[in-house]
Amino acid sequence: MSSSFGDLLQQAEQLTADMDSGWELPRVERNLHQLAEAGQRLWSQTTGVAGDSAQVKASILLGTKGFDVPRLSEKLDRLDTAKTFEPLEPVRETDIQGFLRNERENAILAAIEEARKNTFNQAEKHQWACMESEWEKEKEKILNSLLGAGQETLDFSGEAEVFTTSSLSLQGRSALDATELAYARQVYIHNEALLQSARHNIVDGFLTLIDRFEDPIIKDMWTFIKELGEELQRSRGSSQVMTEEVRFSMDFQVAFIKMARSFLEGRYLKFVQDTVYSNLHQAKLGGVPGTLQLVKSFLKIKLPPVVQGLEDGDVDGTPLWPLIYYCLRCGDPKAALQAVKHVPQHLAEFRDFFVEYLNSKESRLSPSSESKLRLQYRRSIRTSQDPFKRAVYCLIGQCDVQSDSHQEVANKTEDYLWLKLRQVTVREEEGNNDGVSFQWLQTMLLEQFGEAHFNAYQKPLLYFQVLFLTGQFEAAIEFLSRTEAFRSHAVHFAIALFKMHVILLPESIQAQLVTTFSGDPQPSRRLNFARLIMSYTRKFEVTDPREALQYFFLLRGMNGPQGEDLFMSCISELVLETREFEMLLGKLEPDGKRKPGCIDKFHKDTQKIIEVVAKDSADKGLSEEAVKLFDLAKNHDRALEILNKLLSQVISASSGLQSPRDRLQTLAVDLAQRYRTLGHSASQSRISTFFLLLDLMQFFDLYHAGQQDTALDVMHKLRLVPLGSEAVEERVAAFRQYNDEIRRNLPDVLLATMNILYTKYRNTRGSGQSPLAGSQRNLRDDGGQERYRDILRRQARALITFAGLIPYRLPGDTNARLVQMEVLMN
Repeated sequence: MSSSFGDLLQQAEQLTADMDSGWELPRVERNLHQLAEAGQRLWSQTTGVAGDSAQVKASILLGTKGFDVPRLSEKLDRLDTAKTFEPLEPVRETDIQGFLRNERENAILAAIEEARKNTFNQAEKHQWACMESEWEKEKEKILNSLLGAGQETLDFSGEAEVFTTSSLSLQGRSALDATELAYARQVYIHNEALLQSARHNIVDGFLTLIDRFEDPIIKDMWTFIKELGEELQRSRGSSQVMTEEVRFSMDFQVAFIKMARSFLEGRYLKFVQDTVYSNLHQAKLGGVPGTLQLVKSFLKIKLPPVVQGLEDGDVDGTPLWPLIYYCLRCGDPKAALQAVKHVPQHLAEFRDFFVEYLNSKESRLSPSSESKLRLQYRRSIRTSQDPFKRAVYCLIGQCDVQSDSHQEVANKTEDYLWLKLRQVTVREEEGNNDGVSFQWLQTMLLEQFGEAHFNAYQKPLLYFQVLFLTGQFEAAIEFLSRTEAFRSHAVHFAIALFKMHVILLPESIQAQLVTTFSGDPQPSRRLNFARLIMSYTRKFEVTDPREALQYFFLLRGMNGPQGEDLFMSCISELVLETREFEMLLGKLEPDGKRKPGCIDKFHKDTQKIIEVVAKDSADKGLSEEAVKLFDLAKNHDRALEILNKLLSQVISASSGLQSPRDRLQTLAVDLAQRYRTLGHSASQSRISTFFLLLDLMQFFDLYHAGQQDTALDVMHKLRLVPLGSEAVEERVAAFRQYNDEIRRNLPDVLLATMNILYTKYRNTRGSGQSPLAGSQRNLRDDGGQERYRDILRRQARALITFAGLIPYRLPGDTNARLVQMEVLMN
């Protein structure tokens, strides 16, 4: 079917009319040229990958925005992805070679990336391990300097002494005051007695210092500790009982409570006597001896003339119930019984109760009598206006123990403490719920009341006494050690109790100064005795190392965090801190014998202690000190191992005044002379390397001094590098036997030797005569200079050949310089 142009024109106009009949799309007007370009562009995009509709759509989209799609594709294909660590783009399946190359490169990149990740992970792991190790050591030092458990304030007094007294130690100045020196003297006497297998009670030694102390509480506490030790000696006998078994036993608690009450009663009796004798005119003591008359005179001073609420009359003008109470307070119940006889008839039953109380071993009524007395107290005595009467009933019958604190009578801390110690119960009877336990009293004083209630920082000795007399030795010592003025007393209180085996110790010496243990009854604490001693000695260990050593001897038998002997660890830290190697560890005499040091009397195996200090010195980078200490401990092999490493680092350097090389050379020569004369225990490999390093050091000394002929003769004798083609193979084979300390210096040896040969060669060219030496002087005939230069060239060629054959990677500049000098000689 054919159509004319007229029909086509009509159809086109019809289409135009349809487009204009309400369509929302805009009308596109293009000329034939634009249509041809758009068609050509679409045709060029679709001919390459026919059938790929996605690429066609992309080409249409980008083409309409003006992008040259063919050139853009070429640029994308040329991108080199091999420069990154990302996997390469996949290639077409038909390109086998490209696929294999891509897979190979991806595998290589994956291996590189895996190695990089492993390296970074290992480096990070090693870094954290080192930081953790260093932090543990620093943390231990910081914890040792803490004022106390839970305190955020650091005690820098010890460290300040280190800086300020380091120069004063040379003048004999001590960081210890008079009291601390006196205590240290007693510790020294005790240790000397133990070392001589003699019996010595350190508490007796401390008691001899009482007259030096100004505070009466300190004096009284030492007396109390003495009595406590005697009581423990009677109860234990010769048997060795665990500290926990003693501290938590009922027998110990009953005996301790009785001692604490007697201590407070004795102090109050002395107070009453001092008060009366200071006011004899007002007291009107009279001539009758005894506590009853003394208390009567005291009450004339103590009580005002008219006191409200006192009941039941008086005894010779003295109120009845205050007289009974103060007789009990002074620790004389027999004197109180004399006053009880004047109790009115309606309270006659109380006399029988008091007699029973007086005759009881534990100062307790029987359960039946106690119940009757409590019933009487609840019926009439509780509402009495006489505070002394209520207090006496509560003391005898354990009435209102928790609810009534008797502030009218016990208005002082010691009075309150005595009253509670009179009321506590250790052995609980069935059906008795009115009494209070010893643990309840300890918890109330330590945790409920605490330091704030007792104004502890204003009156530290008072709060210390409260805790100590309630059997909380560890918490009392920890608190008192925070006060600088009483720290020495706290430490030596702890030493005395430690020797008496009543201090509870933690499982690890890394614990805080005071800790709790889940298996102990609350509120028991455990004292880190080792940390207390180490923090105390930190103040004076630099200026008084001998005294610090005496205190460290108290820690023998304890183990450190790694299981090491704590005494040895403390000695090691003391030596490294003070650098008093000879004084503490001794020194070697010229004949090879060791002069004893301070540690010899403390330990029979001093060699082991010296090796511990030497190992710690090496770990801390004090290599020169480690060499001397290992040599002092007769561990020659370890000493030479470290010394060889040190020498290998400075052999090629030029010497200077007081330079590290000079110090090491002096040390090495001293050891070499002694080992050759007196012998040694080092291995053949170590000693041969050591002497070869010394010879090389002599070679470089001659080389730097410009003595080239002598230096070359030394190198001939050492037979380290070949100076002739016939010796190359022999030297290469011998090179495999050398240690790393020798190998690492080979580049400098080769350069120095080649430099000597080149200098000698250059001198023959410049002077017109051959500077021959040794066996080569017979070459001074016609052609002798040329023959000598030929020998130098052959020696240089042997060095180049040797450098290329040895199984050792030389630095690139070394090879270049060797070749350069060898070329200049040709």
